[in-house]
Amino acid sequence: MSHVSRFAPSPTGRLHLGHGWSAVAAHALARATPGGRFLLRIEDIDQGRSRAEHVEAILADLAWLGLDHDGPVVFQSARMALYAEALERLKREGLVYPCFCTRADIAREVAASASAPHGSDGPVYPGTCRALPPEVRADRLAREPHAWRIDMARAVAVAGPLEWHDVFAGTIAADPGSQGDVVLARKDAGVSYHLAVTVDDAAQGVTDVVRGQDLFVATHVHRLLQALLGLPTPEYHHHPLLVGSDGARLAKRHGAPTLESMRAAGVDGRALAAELRAGRLPLGFGLASA
Repeated sequence: MSHVSRFAPSPTGRLHLGHGWSAVAAHALARATPGGRFLLRIEDIDQGRSRAEHVEAILADLAWLGLDHDGPVVFQSARMALYAEALERLKREGLVYPCFCTRADIAREVAASASAPHGSDGPVYPGTCRALPPEVRADRLAREPHAWRIDMARAVAVAGPLEWHDVFAGTIAADPGSQGDVVLARKDAGVSYHLAVTVDDAAQGVTDVVRGQDLFVATHVHRLLQALLGLPTPEYHHHPLLVGSDGARLAKRHGAPTLESMRAAGVDGRALAAELRAGRLPLGFGLASA
């Protein structure tokens, strides 16, 4: 079987070594089988933060590492019609509902509940808009900005028991309900990460999703969406995250050293990629504990 993997960064900042670690792993997996393909997808649905110069830097970083990709670069911003079609299907089946809440509304609702359940990103949405009367919902839809959330309890009941497989963790029983009624279409973007990545991986024929351990929990939601939309389930490879000398995980917002700065410092990118493929990290970097 030929592996089809992908690297799918967001152009909201420069790539760091953790991104390079993930890209090298995905590229190596694709190139390990005859006919394997390594795809590059730019996840630029956040138009407020995405920048053309970051796209150019991503391409330069991959070239520096010696990672060639197959086919054209795919931009999520050009695929909005696909996401809208998937959302419409979920609407027809009564599995999503409009949400008019602001962040402040949700924070007040959560604060008022002494036992608010928590998901991977903090307290789950309390379901404020789920039970709005149809006439109120229709009126507000016509005049207020809104997101679309999945009715998680109903969706889980429709899909039934599900599982997925991770190369590192084995067979996992899907538990999307723990994440609550997650947003599938944002007010400002028309789609969220969860829906876009699920639709794209299926549309691009991705057989193996290589990404960091920080996205492990999101896979529970993605597995549910695959079932609801009749999409195939790829094999998952949630690799350990890289940490710096201070033990903190590498992140754009924390000012992690960028691949661009390493390139400017004269580091040999292809040699670095070879070391990463062999599981050897540069001095000062390590793997996060599970």
